[in-house]
Amino acid sequence: MSLIFALAIYFVVWWIVLFAILPFGVKTQEEAGEVIPGTAESAPVAPRLRPKLIATTIVASVIFAIIYWLIAGGSVSLDDIPFLPRFEKASGT
Repeated sequence: MSLIFALAIYFVVWWIVLFAILPFGVKTQEEAGEVIPGTAESAPVAPRLRPKLIATTIVASVIFAIIYWLIAGGSVSLDDIPFLPRFEKASGT
């Protein structure tokens, strides 16, 4: 696995995990009973982004390590993924 391919996979995994973690523990202004004028009632009171970014990095790193282990170990290749074109080696090389 090349470095660029690994970074691209980690980037995608990190963003997917971020969007999965963002809703956890969010309390809206309406639930807290403190709606600030000019804001939506569904706006978070305290989004706590730093702990969510740290948790996202840890979870994404674990998921990436599993993906790397599967791909680098030869258990899974891009040819095993359905609906992708088959990558045949060119004859004579």
